[in-house]
Amino acid sequence: MEELFFKSAEDLLQMLAKKSLSSVELTQIFLKRIKAVDPKIQAFLSLDEERSLQQAKASDERRAKGKLLGLLDGIPVGMKDVIAEKGQPLTCASKILEHYISPYDATVTESLYRSGAILMGRLNLDEFAMGSSTENSAYQKTHNPWNLAYIPGGSSGGSAAAVCAGEVPLALGSDTGGSIRQPAACCGIAGLKPTYGLVSRYGLSALASSLDQIGPFARNVTDLGLLLQVIAGYDERDSTSCNAEIPNYNQLLKKQQPCRIGIPKEYFSEGIDLEVRQAIENVIKFYEKNGYSTVDISLPHTHYAIPVYHVIMMAEASSNLARFDGIRYSHRSPKATNATDIYFKSRGESFGSEVKRRIILGTYVLSSNHLEAYYVRAQKVRTRICEDFAKAFETVDVILSPTTPTTAFKLGEKINDPLQMYLSDICTVSVNLSGLPALSIPCGFSKAGLPIGLQFIGKAFHESELMSIAYLFEKAHDFALRFPSIT
Repeated sequence: MEELFFKSAEDLLQMLAKKSLSSVELTQIFLKRIKAVDPKIQAFLSLDEERSLQQAKASDERRAKGKLLGLLDGIPVGMKDVIAEKGQPLTCASKILEHYISPYDATVTESLYRSGAILMGRLNLDEFAMGSSTENSAYQKTHNPWNLAYIPGGSSGGSAAAVCAGEVPLALGSDTGGSIRQPAACCGIAGLKPTYGLVSRYGLSALASSLDQIGPFARNVTDLGLLLQVIAGYDERDSTSCNAEIPNYNQLLKKQQPCRIGIPKEYFSEGIDLEVRQAIENVIKFYEKNGYSTVDISLPHTHYAIPVYHVIMMAEASSNLARFDGIRYSHRSPKATNATDIYFKSRGESFGSEVKRRIILGTYVLSSNHLEAYYVRAQKVRTRICEDFAKAFETVDVILSPTTPTTAFKLGEKINDPLQMYLSDICTVSVNLSGLPALSIPCGFSKAGLPIGLQFIGKAFHESELMSIAYLFEKAHDFALRFPSIT
C-alpha cells in the first residue's frame, strides 16, 4: 500500500467514503511510514501513536453510524511544534521549553478536532520559528526529501518535509516572513500564507505578532483548500481576527476567469538564480497562452523590505520572548543562586545563537536612544510597502513571482552567514509586512533535481482567486504528482 503515502487528502477521503480503507488502517500506514523514513528526514519531534489510533478508531465508528464530524474526518494531519495541543509537547524546538506540555488547545487545533482530523505529532522547526533552513532547531536538523544533503527550507521545514516525504498528507505551519511558502518551494509541495486575521493566532507561540500567520501545507491546491476551509474563521480570543466571509474555496477552484497578472520587476533582479528565472518565465508564457494578460509593475520599496522586516520582527520577538525567563514555566537554571541569576543563566543556557541574536538586536532597536531611528522609521517604510501593493492592485488582480531566489541550498552552507540566510526571504517578507495572502506551488525542477517554487500574491481575503489561478497551472503540469524516492 506504499502508493497511499503520496495520495492527496482528497483521494484518501474518497477511499474512506467508499470504505475501501478505514481510518485506523490509514493511520497505521502513515505511522509505519514515519518510522521507516523519518530517521533520515527528521521531520517529527514527537509522535503520540496511541492518541492517533484512538482518534482514528473514533472516526471509523462515526463513519459506521453516518455521523461524520467534518471535512477531514479520518485524515492524518501533522502540526508544527509552535501550535498548542493540549497534553502534547510545545517545545518551539527550543531547550527552554524542552519539558513543557501545553495545557490548552490552539483555535486551529480545536478546528481540526471538530473536523475529525487525526493529529499525528509535533513537527520540527527553526527554534521559535527563527530561521530559513530548519537548522536552528535545538533538537535535530530536518533534511530535504529530494536530496538529504539539502535543507527543506524554514522555519516550517518539518511540516513541509513531512508532507513531501509521505509521512502525512496535510500539515500546519506558521509564516512570519515566508516560513510556509519558502519550505513549500524547497520541498516541491503547496503552501499557503493566508491573509492576516483570516486564521486565528490564538495558541500560536508568537514570534512577531503583527506578522505571524498560521497556514496549510498540502500536496496540491485542492488539499490546501480543504485544510484552509477547516481552520479559517473569526475567533474572539484573537484580537486581530477578522470577521470575514469564508467562501467554499474548492467550489471556486474551477471558476476563475482570465485576469491581469502583475510581474514585479524588483522580484526578477540580481540574485535570482538562472534556472529559477527560466522556470518562472515559462509560467508567464503558459498564462499568456491561456488568455491571461501580464502587466509589468513596480513595487519600488521592495529594496527596503528585508531590513524593515528584520527590524520589526526582531523588536516584536524580543518583546514576545521576554516571558521565557525561568520564573514561570520555562527552563530554570540549576546554577542560579538569585533572581537575577535565574534570568541570565536560564535564558543564556537555553536559547540558541540565532534566538539570542534576534533578542539582542530587537532590544537594541526598541531602546529609548534608537526607537525613532530604527523601529519607528521601519514602521513608516512598512506603510510605503503596503501602499506599493495597494497601487499595484489597482491595475492587476494577482502578482506572480518566484517564491525563493534559488532552489534549496546544502545543509551547513549558510548557517554561519546570517545575512545570506536572511536574503532567502527576499521574495516573501513583503507579503507579511502587508498582511496579504500568498501561495507557493512547484513549477519546475533544477538540473540537480531540486524543486522550484512559484508564488502568487493576492488582495486581502482573496485566497480563492489565488488557489484557482494556481490550480489551472497545477492541472496542466505534473509537478504536484512527482514524489521523492526515499527508502
